[in-house]
Amino acid sequence: MKYLLTLLVSSISLVSCQETEPRRPIEVRTGSFFKETIKRNKELLAQEEKQIKEIIARDTAHTYLSSSQGSWYYYEIKNDSVAYTPQPDDLVTFTYNLVSFSNDTIYKSEEMGTIQYKVDKQNLFPGLRNSIKLLREGEKATFLFPSSLAYGYHGDDKKIGTNIPVKSTITLLKIEKQKDSIQN
Repeated sequence: MKYLLTLLVSSISLVSCQETEPRRPIEVRTGSFFKETIKRNKELLAQEEKQIKEIIARDTAHTYLSSSQGSWYYYEIKNDSVAYTPQPDDLVTFTYNLVSFSNDTIYKSEEMGTIQYKVDKQNLFPGLRNSIKLLREGEKATFLFPSSLAYGYHGDDKKIGTNIPVKSTITLLKIEKQKDSIQN
C-alpha cells in the first residue's frame, strides 16, 4: 500500500512538471476602436475647418491670419508700438467672450469677468491658452477655434456641449513680465 501511494505521488509529480503553456487572451484587441476614433476626429476637424473657411469667405471686412496651433483670427485693435508678447510665467490680464459659429452668445465678456492668468501655468482651454501668447498689450482680436481647441468632446458641463467650435473675442489688457523673462 505504501509502495502504491509512493508510486501515485511520484507519477502525479512527473506529470505536473510539464512546461507551462501560456494562456490565450479571451478577447483579441485589434486597435479598431482607436482607428475609428481617429478617423471620426479627422472627419470632424475637416468639417469644422470647412465651416471656418466659409465664415472667412463671407467676412470680407477682415483679414484673417492662421496660427500654427490651428486657429484663425483677425485683429480688431492692433498695437504695433510694442513688440513684447506674453511668455511663460508672465501674468496677463484679459477679457474674452464665447460665441457659437452661428453668432449665438454663449458667454458674454461681462459674465466671464476680467481674468488674471499666469501664462502656461494655469488651466484654460487650449485655443485660449495659445491665443493669449499671440497678442500684445492693448490688442483685441477675434479667434475661430475648432472644437478640438475649444472644449472638445466633454464641453464645459454648462453651456457648451460636445464638439462645439467657438468664436472668441479676446482683449489683452495688461502684461506683467516675469522678472527673469528672457525677452525684455
